[in-house]
Amino acid sequence: MVINKLSTVASAEATAVSQPVRSQARALWISLRPRQWIKNLLVFAALLFSQNLFNPLLVGKAVLGFFCFCAISSGVYLMNDLKDLEMDRLHPVKRLRPLAAGKLSEGVARWASITLMGVGLALSVLLAVPFGVVAAIYLGVQMAYVWWLKEVIILDIICVSTGFVLRAVAGGLVVAVHISSWLIVCTIMLGLFLALAKRRHELTILKEEATSHRPSLQEYSLQLLDQMIAVVTASTLMSYILYTLSDVTAKKFGTDNLKYTIPFVLYGILRYLYLVHKRELGGQPEITLLTDKPLLISIALYVMTVGIILYL
Repeated sequence: MVINKLSTVASAEATAVSQPVRSQARALWISLRPRQWIKNLLVFAALLFSQNLFNPLLVGKAVLGFFCFCAISSGVYLMNDLKDLEMDRLHPVKRLRPLAAGKLSEGVARWASITLMGVGLALSVLLAVPFGVVAAIYLGVQMAYVWWLKEVIILDIICVSTGFVLRAVAGGLVVAVHISSWLIVCTIMLGLFLALAKRRHELTILKEEATSHRPSLQEYSLQLLDQMIAVVTASTLMSYILYTLSDVTAKKFGTDNLKYTIPFVLYGILRYLYLVHKRELGGQPEITLLTDKPLLISIALYVMTVGIILYL
């Protein structure tokens, strides 16, 4: 059995190495998970809410910061795929990833991972030292997640949520604006919501094989996750509602009209819950956000309404 397994791995690696350069490049691009870069849009949150969206210099810095996080996060994704290679080959969905499917060589993936993380981190420091420090912390947290924390119940979802918060904080530092406590609270709640929904999806589709793919899933149950999701959903909504109704917020923007964005947030959260429970989605938030039309419309209307309130 061991010999057969080693033969399979060797065969897959040989196939990857023999692939043409163009095919390897395409496989590498897919492995970078460009769809997941949507998470890095949180870098622009501070720019939007600080009313600097039409400041060319700050917009340029935010864009560069966005690409720094894209490079770092993609490097982490590659490292994660390398570490979980054997388990991914047994997973019903992850086995289709280029590395697990033998379409990308481990050597290329390892080189690209180290390069992307190094370049992304170096550019972050050059862009702004405080921004670079947060980027380094983000990288450290993500690597801890890849090698250890994703196997520890509760800490795994907190780690994922922390990644969202660090993106938002970094976005404020790169444009040198005040980072609201509300931004941190709302972001960590949203991150927990998405992470819990992802765990629920994994437990649902993998069923009795879940623990063989992710040991921490052995400690979770659908009942426990549903209770956690209920708590975090309420906390997320209340955090945002209190933010929009806060006297500090009204004084900062000179208006209390942000309260009119509450219906879009409410609908978006409830729509996502519907997709998780009734359509068994949520395993890949970036795909769900980009493919569900009602959710897309809600997000677009939210951004448009915020823009009108803060800028017009």
